[in-house]
Amino acid sequence: MEYVYLGRTGLEVSRFCLGTMTYGDWDLDEKTSLGIIDRVLDSGINFIDTADTYGKGTSEEIIGKALQGRRDRVIVATKFKVRTAEGPNGEGASRYRIMRQVEASLKRLNTDYIDLYQVHRPDPHTPLDETLRALDDLVAQGKVRYIGCSNFEAWRIVESLWTSEKMNLERFVTNQPSYSIFNRYIEQEILPASQRHGLATLAYSPLDGGWLSGKYRAGQPLPGNSRGERMDLDAPGNRAKLDKVERLARRAEDKGITLGQFALAWLLQRSIIPVVGIRSEQQLADNLHALNVQLTEEDLKLVDEVSPSPYRDFSQDGSFWFNEPRAYRFK
Repeated sequence: MEYVYLGRTGLEVSRFCLGTMTYGDWDLDEKTSLGIIDRVLDSGINFIDTADTYGKGTSEEIIGKALQGRRDRVIVATKFKVRTAEGPNGEGASRYRIMRQVEASLKRLNTDYIDLYQVHRPDPHTPLDETLRALDDLVAQGKVRYIGCSNFEAWRIVESLWTSEKMNLERFVTNQPSYSIFNRYIEQEILPASQRHGLATLAYSPLDGGWLSGKYRAGQPLPGNSRGERMDLDAPGNRAKLDKVERLARRAEDKGITLGQFALAWLLQRSIIPVVGIRSEQQLADNLHALNVQLTEEDLKLVDEVSPSPYRDFSQDGSFWFNEPRAYRFK
C-alpha cells in the first residue's frame, strides 16, 4: 500500500479511502460488511469514511465493531449535517446540532475521538463562524483531530479558510466532492481552490455510479442487482455515454487492465484520494491494482477527448495555468 499526507497536514493516509455508505444497508448486512472491512484493513488501507446518516447510523456502528483492537491503526472520517431526525434541529451545522451529533457518532463508532469530522453539505442557515467555532472546540476537547468539508463550492471553501484565519480557528484540511472522468466540474474552480490552499480532495463516486466500472456496455446484458436496471440505457444521453464507455474501455483493454482500474488510476495520478465502495474481496483486489497503472500522455489525451474538462487556461492573462496533471500552479 502507498500512503500520502492528508492535504497540508502531517497525517499519513492510504491512497484509497473505504466508502461505507451501503454498509448495514439492505444488500450489505453487518456480517458481510465486517468481513469486507477486515479484508480492506489487511490490505493496508487505513482510511475509512462514513456519515451519521448512512444506514441511519448502522454504518458507524459496524465500523465501531470492526475497529475493536485496532483503533489506533485506522483513520476514521465521518460527516454530519444531513437530516437524521424529524422536527426542528434534525439537520444542519449549528453549534447545538454539532455537539449532539458528535456525541452520537462517538457512541456508535465506540471510540473516544474522530480523526476527520466533515460538514456533509453546506448549511445556508448557519454562519460559517458558528460551525467553525463549534468544530474548533471539539478539536480542543480532543474529540476530533481534523475537520473537513464535503460538497463545498470554491467560494465557500475560501470563505471558511478566511474565517478560520481571522478568528484563529481550526481550518478545513479536506473537501469531499463527486469527481470522476465523467464528472469533472470541480476542475473549474473547486479543485484549484483546494490545491491552492492545501486541502486534500477525497473523491466520492470515482466510477460515476458504475458507468466507469465497465459493467454497462453497449450490446451487452445488464448485470443483476445494478443501478442499470432502473435506467433507460436507450435514452439519447445514455447512448452517448455508452459510446464514451466503449472508447475508454477499449483503451483500458489494450493496456491489459479494466475500465475501472483505468478510471481510478486517472484520479490517483492527479493526487486525488478515491473513496471506493468495496463490496467484495475481488473488487478490493481490482481496485488495488490501479496503484500499479501508469497512464500515458496518449491515455490522458483520450480522456480529454471523450470527457472534456471545464477547466479554462488563463495563461494568456497571467492569472494561473494548468502545468501538470497533479498540480495547479499560481503566479
